[in-house]
Amino acid sequence: MSANQPSTTLRDVIGLDNRPPKLSDSVLILIDFQNTYRTGVMALEGAEEALAAGARLLERARAAGTPVVHVLNDGGVDTPYDIRAHIGALSDEVAPADGEAVVVKQFPNSFHATELEKTLTDLGVAPGSGKDLVLAGFMTHMCVNYTAQGAFNLGYRPTVVAEATATRALTTPDGTVLPATALHTAALTAITDLFGTVVPTVDALPI
Repeated sequence: MSANQPSTTLRDVIGLDNRPPKLSDSVLILIDFQNTYRTGVMALEGAEEALAAGARLLERARAAGTPVVHVLNDGGVDTPYDIRAHIGALSDEVAPADGEAVVVKQFPNSFHATELEKTLTDLGVAPGSGKDLVLAGFMTHMCVNYTAQGAFNLGYRPTVVAEATATRALTTPDGTVLPATALHTAALTAITDLFGTVVPTVDALPI
């Protein structure tokens, strides 16, 4: 196959729908939009821009009557993920409104050992229902990626909003540094091979 030819995805092979969902027909899951990623050792490249996009996405979802679930990672006291401290709190720009569910996790997959599946069921969105989930948050290659996989494995249809997620540069096994933009793109591309769809911007999601 020529490098200039588009590759066939696993989604194509098994006939999955790649059309973006309507936001009004979905549940919005905001993953780890915590102060953790805005400063200090875990600061992400493009965090502020992604957070601003997440805030716009949240505003659109609320206006459309879309159910919203906020997920945050609890890493314990004296860590950058201490949800009892400002560093681990959800950022003010995407703070939960009254009545919006909040789920606490300790693993990259937001469904693993959490109340997320039950929360969705309580919202009338049962596993295996094929219901659309819209995902955004931090980090692209980690919790967003593994939550998309977890959602797919349970029978949901996840879609990630690319501009509303971000990650950081990492050192590769051969000792070189993989830039954050490259890792971000690779993670989103891996999702689109099987686990879900990706839209580039908030505005790319139909209401």
